[in-house]
Amino acid sequence: MKYELNVPTSLNEITLGQYQQYLKLPEGLTENQVALKMVGIFCQVPDTVVRNIKAADIQTIVATLTKMFEDTPELTREFKLNGKRYGFIPNLDDMSFGEYIDIDTYLGDWDNIEKAMAVLYRPVQGSYDKLYNIEPYEAKDALEYKHMPLGVVLGSIVFFYNLGSELCQVMMDYSLNQEMTYQQKQTLEQSGVGINQYTDWLKATLQDLKISLN
Repeated sequence: MKYELNVPTSLNEITLGQYQQYLKLPEGLTENQVALKMVGIFCQVPDTVVRNIKAADIQTIVATLTKMFEDTPELTREFKLNGKRYGFIPNLDDMSFGEYIDIDTYLGDWDNIEKAMAVLYRPVQGSYDKLYNIEPYEAKDALEYKHMPLGVVLGSIVFFYNLGSELCQVMMDYSLNQEMTYQQKQTLEQSGVGINQYTDWLKATLQDLKISLN
């Protein structure tokens, strides 16, 4: 069987699912073994095909793939997936507590980060010029988000890292505007601490990916 080798040149040519697969590679692999898996996953060809590629070409492909992570991804407001248009939450100040909880829970978890993407990006219901409405949030299966562009995912991570304390303030303002018991307010404050820890995770993640924070 013949395979056409397509080497991605941008993060948006790689899917979230492919990157999750790459992150699950076992520890202890040699540099050559990582290169083998990296090319196989991101170029979507079996290991047997990768083994038959010239060693010099593999080095060039790995260098190309590695270079993709040097740029700082910007927040993508809209993207299309399987012919469907998805839009980023238009106003974070209007975010429900349920949305906040799921973002806080899953955005720091690469195994389930697609569930956070399902909160942040939802199908567009209607639009006018640059304005749009998105579907109401409903926690459900988010497997289709594994096919979304990795550049969109990383752009949202950079965005939330930069947002940092502002997101904490949104939740504190929320608590002040609601009739809550002392215990409930304490819980929200503890969530704020969780966001700070999550921000540290974002910073470490971006540095691991060699993505600039500037």
